[in-house]
Amino acid sequence: MAPKYHRILLKLSGEALAGEQRFGLNESVVAKVVDQLVKVHEMGVQIGLVIGGGNFWRGRQGTNMDRTTADHMGMLATVMNSLAMMDAIEQRGIPTRVQTALIMTSVAEPYILRKTLHHFEKGRIVIMACGTGNPYCSTDTAAAQRACEIDADVLLMAKNVDGIYDSDPAVNPNAKKYDHLTFSDIINKGLKAMDTTAATMCMENHVPVLAFALGDDDSIVRAVCGEKLGTLISNE
Repeated sequence: MAPKYHRILLKLSGEALAGEQRFGLNESVVAKVVDQLVKVHEMGVQIGLVIGGGNFWRGRQGTNMDRTTADHMGMLATVMNSLAMMDAIEQRGIPTRVQTALIMTSVAEPYILRKTLHHFEKGRIVIMACGTGNPYCSTDTAAAQRACEIDADVLLMAKNVDGIYDSDPAVNPNAKKYDHLTFSDIINKGLKAMDTTAATMCMENHVPVLAFALGDDDSIVRAVCGEKLGTLISNE
């Protein structure tokens, strides 16, 4: 298979990396993701990663905690996932860098766009952690912003479900799956697949989004090669 895209931004949910245990990191899931990243890297595709932190911390966890404090804790959770993914990828012989939007130079580089692009040119995978570095911003928004900044050909959103539905398929067995949506559909229909800020950013910068199931066999490789799966979101 030949890749359809030269540079991708892959958004992984923290929950997906937890697998059935729903907390922490599932080594089997991480290994399957890394296997696919190795295949994509060997195709010559430049890979940027944004990983959520919901497998360690999500929102305010039902507490009355200050929103800004809770969001900063979520950013730290993304660093844990990013470092674990970096280690797993480098064990397969692929140089990887973690960059963070919050400064923590003892464990990672600060996110600097020019350094990111330099790493791509050197054949390194770059994992971008801490979201945008700002509270009140989701990791979906961070993924969209990074995808626009690095001029990615596509934003791939690997989720727990195999696309975008008109209602929650876990609750409604008759939920309808969309094969294609426009960004305007996402905004106007109030679909929860990605937040409005992320959708608007991708729409204005003409970055298509493909939402698909991480758990499907070789789904990341198939998405990179342009196979029809999941739900494609674009301007038209």
